[in-house]
Amino acid sequence: MPHQLVVVANRLPVDVVVADDQTVTWKRSPGGLVTALRPVTEASDAAWVGWGGAADLDMDPMEVDGTRLVPVSLSADEIVSYYEGFSNDTLWPLYHDVIAPPTFHRSWWDTYRAVNQRFAHAAAAEAAPGATVWVHDYQLQLVPAMLRQMRPDLRIGFFLHIPFPAMEIFAQLPWRTQVLEGLLGADLLGFQRAGGAQNFLQAVRKYSAATTRGPVIEIPADGGPRRAMAKAFPISIDSAAFSTRARTPKVRERAAQLRAELGNPQVMLLGVDRLDYTKGIRHRLQAYGELLEDGRLSPERTVFVQVASPSRENVDAYVQLRDEVELTVGRINGSYGTVGHTPVHYLHQSFEADEMAALYLAADVMLVTALRDGMNLVAKEYVAAHFDDGGALVLSEFAGAADELTSALMVNPHDIDGLKDAIVTAAEMDGRQKRRRMRKLRRRVLAHDVQNWSTEFLDALTDVHRTA
Repeated sequence: MPHQLVVVANRLPVDVVVADDQTVTWKRSPGGLVTALRPVTEASDAAWVGWGGAADLDMDPMEVDGTRLVPVSLSADEIVSYYEGFSNDTLWPLYHDVIAPPTFHRSWWDTYRAVNQRFAHAAAAEAAPGATVWVHDYQLQLVPAMLRQMRPDLRIGFFLHIPFPAMEIFAQLPWRTQVLEGLLGADLLGFQRAGGAQNFLQAVRKYSAATTRGPVIEIPADGGPRRAMAKAFPISIDSAAFSTRARTPKVRERAAQLRAELGNPQVMLLGVDRLDYTKGIRHRLQAYGELLEDGRLSPERTVFVQVASPSRENVDAYVQLRDEVELTVGRINGSYGTVGHTPVHYLHQSFEADEMAALYLAADVMLVTALRDGMNLVAKEYVAAHFDDGGALVLSEFAGAADELTSALMVNPHDIDGLKDAIVTAAEMDGRQKRRRMRKLRRRVLAHDVQNWSTEFLDALTDVHRTA
């Protein structure tokens, strides 16, 4: 049965698990996009189109929590070329300011285009007449125009969860015009930051036939020009639910237990990231190691817990990053550890939501030192968890969250001396100042939650489509 709302994303909101006997089961995915969109899909007549996460899965659509899940099959070769290749070794580094060099292969582009066509066909088949289709992220930038060609009746939105780069960087992409044309199939294009929307509009003016006036884009079409809009819609979390989770006796007891297991340190620092070169993990480790060497932090009374969940382990840049991080952790612990005390606890794994809430609640200082980040929801989760108004947030100015969480201690993670000063300031901050800053942060995070984000985007999409 056709649906009034169709979400199109690279992944389904569940992870498909194939057992040795080829039995297929699923479990709900812990990803940020899944968490963000769950309230929207569960409250709507919705379908979700996405890949199941394994090669050559031939699965029928299924119903999960009231949402129709429509699997898109990818072969092993397509995973290599479309996902690991063009999406994560071409677009990802390019859109993150070329922190790592992007790779350009024409065969990867051909596969990316073919896979996007498959997603578009699946979405068109699920959409009712005049339905809303919400396409997500850099893996599917060609889908909006493909959908518009197949189904001009649809209301099409696109949201980019990562940064959109400056025009001079985007210009390096050999297929820049085709990507822009794909995106301009949408009625509304959402970005994490106003700067990302401006970068996109500048690229549109330079490399497409469309014209812009403020956030409004006029796109030439056979039946007369069509209007679209590009603007910022900063994503958030289910902040009330996360705060409630942190208040539960189970999580509070676990937070106290974690501190005890760590030796009841005077200061507990925490980093939580995917193991990705954009997150600045090496920079914060360098800063922490130098603070121990300088004697500004005591290795006996300070502990740094770094959670680095596995990510893209088949991409060479990520393999190299893991080796470098583990080598640095080993050096710090070898130089400053003692029997019974380890200055850095490095955890290359993922944790369930209760354990993460306990880690946030236990930590005195949260280090978010991204070199480039669309938003960084970890920063918002840390704030939401601190119902006690404790804790201090050290936040990179290059994370999208910096636009909203202005009471954090802002840093340029490339400035190691400045980062060291911010860490010491956070570690030594008195309770009164911590509470004042955290209250401001919590007001923002609790007021602008994920429901606010999705409602604002979908309402704007309706308005834009009506006036297009």
